[in-house]
This record gives sequence, C-alpha cells and structure tokens, in this order.
Amino acid sequence: MTSILKRLGPYEEIRGWIRGGIVALVSGLFLTFSGAFGTDEAPLSLRLAYWMGLMLLGYLWGAFVSRYFFNSERRRTGNIWLDGIVASLVMSGPFTLVVWAASRTIFNSNAPLSALPILFGPVLLVSLAITAINLLIESRSHAAQSDAPTPVKFLERLPLKLRGAEVWAVEAEDHYLRLHTSKGQDLILMRLADAVSELDGIEGTQVHRSWWVARDAIADARRGDGRATLTLKDGSEVPVSRTYAGVLRDKGWI
Repeated sequence: MTSILKRLGPYEEIRGWIRGGIVALVSGLFLTFSGAFGTDEAPLSLRLAYWMGLMLLGYLWGAFVSRYFFNSERRRTGNIWLDGIVASLVMSGPFTLVVWAASRTIFNSNAPLSALPILFGPVLLVSLAITAINLLIESRSHAAQSDAPTPVKFLERLPLKLRGAEVWAVEAEDHYLRLHTSKGQDLILMRLADAVSELDGIEGTQVHRSWWVARDAIADARRGDGRATLTLKDGSEVPVSRTYAGVLRDKGWI
C-alpha cells in the first residue's frame, strides 16, 4: 500500500514491498493455523498450501492495484482510509474468483459459480484487514520520519578535523568564517548570512553583525556599560550589539 500514501523513492518503495510481503506471510500463517472460514477440518498441509498461496497471489494483486490503479490523483478520494476501502473493493472483486478456483482445486469444493457473492464477503473482510494493517504500519513509519530532527545543513561544511563536533559559535573574519567548536577552531570560506541560514536546527542566534552563537555554548553572560558580553565554553568573549540585545533579553540569555 505504499503508493496509496504517496510516491516514494526507490529505497522506501522497496521497504514498502518488504513490509507488505511480511504482512501477507504472517496473515497467511494466522489463517492457516486458525483454520479460518471453515478450513479447520482440512489437513494442515492443505491449509498451508491454500492460505499461503492465496496470500502470495493476493499480495501481488494488491500491490498491482495500489501501484497502478491508484497512481492517478483523480482516482483517489483524498482520504487515505477511504482510499483503502476502495482499494479493497477493487481487489476483492476479481480475487473472489481466484478463491473459488483455489477452493475447488485444493479442497475439491463443489461450490458453483453462483456461490461467488457468498465468497465475496470473506474475501473483502480479509482484504480490508490486511489493507488496514499495511496502512497503519505505513502511517506510523511516515510519522516517525516526520518527527525525526531535520539534519543541520551547516554541519556538512565542517572540515574533516571538526566533523562530529558541536558548533559553539561562528565568527566572521573578512571573507572567512572562524568556527568555534567542541573540537577546536578552523576557517572556512563562506558568508555569515549564509551560515546563519544553514545553522537552522541548532538553538542559537546572531548576537552581533560578526557573530552567531549557540545557546549551549554560553558559559557566562555579563552586562556592563550598556553592553553585554558572552563568554563561550572555549573562553572566547563575544560582544552583543544593541541591535540584538533585545532579542537575547527576550530569550533570557542575558
């Protein structure tokens, strides 16, 4: 059901196929050992062949319907659960004939074609259950990804010797930036304005036209003569300009 949610990249699509296959496998085993829908009187080997075969075919058919039939936005309802119900209905119709044929082949059932409407109910029920399980798994997976913190782009610019360090402050020096980190200092060629934009994700703010400081890097803050000065963990003293002093007071930094 991956494509019911949205189009994903190749890696996520493969994960979706694997998840769907696992759900089909577990469902087949459950139906086999529970003897669902009156199959409990058949030998275990026949039940296993019957349910696992149906789950495999159902999984492939369901993946086809989800990927191609609902790939067009105009064919979707806009509600993921309603989409799931529609998908289950579409899958169950033709698949009822497959279940009828499988029952005649494996269990020597004498059910006539007129029994198809009766078979449709159980087929739809199983389809709805498996679709719901897939949608729940997919929804939780995307929720977990949404809740994950966004990577800080600026960290990719750190020189090799500073990789993995905490960024404490960024200081403008002509056309360069001096990086103050938990692993020491270094220079990179970049504008401070661009760096501030890429530092989004780290709690910090610009405190001077030449300085950006991380909140966790401040070891001390003092005020005097109408100006404030921040002392960082590495001992560097950072001036706070009047332009940014009000912002820092509102944040409770000084």
